[in-house]
Amino acid sequence: MFTRLHQKIALAVLMVWAAPAMAQSIRPPASVEFLAGHAGFADDAVIEHAVVGGAARFYLTPRISVGPEITYMSGPNTDRDWYFLGNLTWDVRRPQAGRPPRVNPFLIIGGGFFTHSDDFPSGTFTSSEGAFAGGGGARVHINDRLYAMGDFRVGWELHYRVTGGIGLSL
Repeated sequence: MFTRLHQKIALAVLMVWAAPAMAQSIRPPASVEFLAGHAGFADDAVIEHAVVGGAARFYLTPRISVGPEITYMSGPNTDRDWYFLGNLTWDVRRPQAGRPPRVNPFLIIGGGFFTHSDDFPSGTFTSSEGAFAGGGGARVHINDRLYAMGDFRVGWELHYRVTGGIGLSL
């Protein structure tokens, strides 16, 4: 039978174990990111594209986030592509004491769809299909709310993409 002393010791032990668990469960705030870069689509020769876009991230755990991304790619002449992805991101390093790590590598995978259009003398050709992209990068925190980032991804419609950007934690 537990005495009051045993109950107090058991409560103290539980509190000591629970404190680190509570500290680890602090999720970072949501963030928005603005991206720009370069993409190359596989064909007989690589078809170069300029890339601009934006994304949002909402943390499910201290290291796992999800969110939408919209990316516009402009190729030669009238070649245009839009990507609409839902991304899952895993931050390699976890926040410490509620603060993000100064440098945080990440892995990312996204799925959704893309739309391609191109103008020809006979009219505009447009097609849409499923898309995915995956890769990794790093975020470098300038302060608690502002960070610079860069990533490399490979995806379908078969392409590679290198982007850099700026992010803001809300």
